[in-house]
Amino acid sequence: MGDVKKIRKKYSKPSHPWRIERITEQNLITKEYGIPKKTELWKVIAKLESFKHQAKELSARSDSQAKIERENLVKKLVSLNLIKESTLEAILSVNLKDVLNRRLQTIVYRKGYCKSMKQARQMIIHRHILVAGRINSSPSYIVKSAEEASIEISPKSPFYDTNHAERIKESTKRKPKPAVDKNKFGKRGRRG
Repeated sequence: MGDVKKIRKKYSKPSHPWRIERITEQNLITKEYGIPKKTELWKVIAKLESFKHQAKELSARSDSQAKIERENLVKKLVSLNLIKESTLEAILSVNLKDVLNRRLQTIVYRKGYCKSMKQARQMIIHRHILVAGRINSSPSYIVKSAEEASIEISPKSPFYDTNHAERIKESTKRKPKPAVDKNKFGKRGRRG
């Protein structure tokens, strides 16, 4: 078990520190999801690798304990809304963005409580967000599907007022941009 006082890392660094493809890919992901440090991204990667490692290990075993562990793993990932069907093959098809989309920071942003991912992170850290009636100050919290509907802004928070300057107004919530038909426009992109 180890020493209780020694805190173990929950991630491992990449095996090769200067691979440009990995660096650019991780930079894009950290920018898209508002993650300030690579260590936070590496923790998510480690969690995903752990799920996949467990699935591979359990698919090779056929004893009664493996069956119980298999059911528990599938039940956990279904409750996290990472997989739909209850098979080990579905676990192997989960990718990094699936896990990042289940983080509290991402869900607060997608619900429209804030204007950007960085603002969502700040609202969570400053204790403005409730999950199932309790304040949660961890942006990396993986939200269960049962808790998703109960995410709201705390009534004690100044953001609770819908007319707050930093809140997105109902009429200006993000709407998808309409597709532009290129045949309507001339060579220069103008009409006529």
